[in-house]
Amino acid sequence: MKTQFNYIDENYKRIVFNLNEAKEKYNRSGENIDIMAVTKTIAPEVVNYAISSCGIKILGENRVQEYLSKKELYSPASVHFIGQLQTNKVKYIVDSVDMIQSVDSKKLALEINKHAERAKKIQNILVEVNIAGEEAKGGVSPDELTELLYELSELSNIKVCGLMTVPPVFESEKFLYDMQKIYIDISEKKIDNINMSLLSMGMSGDYETAVRYGSNMIRIGSALFGARVYK
Repeated sequence: MKTQFNYIDENYKRIVFNLNEAKEKYNRSGENIDIMAVTKTIAPEVVNYAISSCGIKILGENRVQEYLSKKELYSPASVHFIGQLQTNKVKYIVDSVDMIQSVDSKKLALEINKHAERAKKIQNILVEVNIAGEEAKGGVSPDELTELLYELSELSNIKVCGLMTVPPVFESEKFLYDMQKIYIDISEKKIDNINMSLLSMGMSGDYETAVRYGSNMIRIGSALFGARVYK
């Protein structure tokens, strides 16, 4: 029986096909690459359809207020916060998100650590890297990344699981390549309490290229749900 959301099934099949083609092309066929559904401005019933029909297991939330208004309406799924996060809003999400991907300062990490301790949990995080030095985007600069990681390694209620980046649309491939080199370099340092298991990069427009450069989590919004209606 067809529903108003059948376009999501077709989009998802296309994404999976393209992803598998990229994995084959770049010799990554045996590797797991997670597909995150980015849910900014998407109604809960549409998200829930993607969870139930497509088997989406990870949701990416960008805005604290929007997430809080929708979280009780979602079907069970792992939620990652991927937007810029202000320290005064950390307390609202730590108890319910599985990962925060946009940590870019010791100040923010300390706040997450504090609220995670109160919630009696270890909060998984990724460190966001501003790979192209764009002023309008969050993220630590590549030159300051290693120092920040050593500082975060001392915090007992957060666990660094890898890195995240949002490269610019222009010269995306160049910056994906640069990010892969950084990821490999950090992995080889084997910093105590720093686990480089995730490299989150690649979105609707460049996820196939991101696969070439080592991404094992792609963040897909418009390619799955269609063009957003911004609020």
